[in-house]
Amino acid sequence: MTNVTTISKTAQTYARDLAERVVWTFLVAAGGVALAAGPGDMFDVSFWQAVGAAGIAAVGSLVKGFLARVIGDKNSASTARGV
Repeated sequence: MTNVTTISKTAQTYARDLAERVVWTFLVAAGGVALAAGPGDMFDVSFWQAVGAAGIAAVGSLVKGFLARVIGDKNSASTARGV
């Protein structure tokens, strides 16, 4: 029989792992948009366009994390087994 505390800890571990991945994906995507626009053109990209692009990447990361629960280890947001 599985202990309720263990289930709670594994759910918290998964949620923390997934949240960290989504936040970092957002930050890296926002930086990537700014960098890809180039030093001179980065001011042509509106703030909301950059946030939107980063948000799309973060949502993709979130969906992938949910799918990883089915495909990979139940306690990780990674699709690789054993991670």
